[in-house]
Amino acid sequence: MTTFSGRRTRVLAATTATAGLVLVAACTSSGNGGSGSKTAAGGVELVKPGQLTTCTHLPYPPFQSEINGKVQGFDVSMIDLVAKDLGVKQQILDTPFENFKTGAFLNSGECDLAAAGMTITAERKKNVDFSDPYFDATQALLVDKNSGITSLADAKAKKVKLGAQAQTTGEDYAKKQGFDPVSFESSDAVLNGLRTGQVKAVVIDYPVVQGWLKKKANANAFKLAGQINTGEQYGFTVKKGNTKLLAAVNKAIKNAKADGTYKKLYEKWIGPYNAAAASPSAS
Repeated sequence: MTTFSGRRTRVLAATTATAGLVLVAACTSSGNGGSGSKTAAGGVELVKPGQLTTCTHLPYPPFQSEINGKVQGFDVSMIDLVAKDLGVKQQILDTPFENFKTGAFLNSGECDLAAAGMTITAERKKNVDFSDPYFDATQALLVDKNSGITSLADAKAKKVKLGAQAQTTGEDYAKKQGFDPVSFESSDAVLNGLRTGQVKAVVIDYPVVQGWLKKKANANAFKLAGQINTGEQYGFTVKKGNTKLLAAVNKAIKNAKADGTYKKLYEKWIGPYNAAAASPSAS
């Protein structure tokens, strides 16, 4: 995902602004938090009264992307559950992905939490506190149907130009396998790079590829050449030491898995439900 620090931060809210790009974000009804208090249900302190401010990076379907002028996706729906429990609305800020690794926007008080399909890693844990894993992920190799590429090893043997999303674990994995991947700033840019022939294959999270291949044009042009089980798990993040908000996030994840909400959202945004995705395994 992008690392351009000069990129303008976008506020995605359910309001209209006179300047800048403003989109409609998913939200829940306000309640216990109230518009005048920064303390929500359970004594959770928020950066802005009456709202749970979420940093994300767009687009990254099916986890978060703009659909019909509204930011939607699996991550958005999961954090909506947290906001509902706290009795506040969710507001989404589109920010550079590098800030998720450093926790910059959490530390500066611009966001309460981050939700961006982010893999839990030991390095990232140094800067932020992760929630319990909410999604088990794998990487995928997507290739042009006419490329003749059958696997990652085949792509390496043929010295194929490979693409990946910048600053992601997919890019890291490709480098560890001996590739010098072309870095793209977003998932959309990765797909466009494959479409325009800048690269012949890409490594990116499998759920993203699932979403792409749902479109007939993509399914006709590209094919899945392999899934790569890297043992990755996604987590939401909060500022280090924010134990009350972290507890609220973990409670929402646990309850969603227990009452069937997780399965419903998984099927809506990801595809056929994989029971392993709801397992209590920890990273």
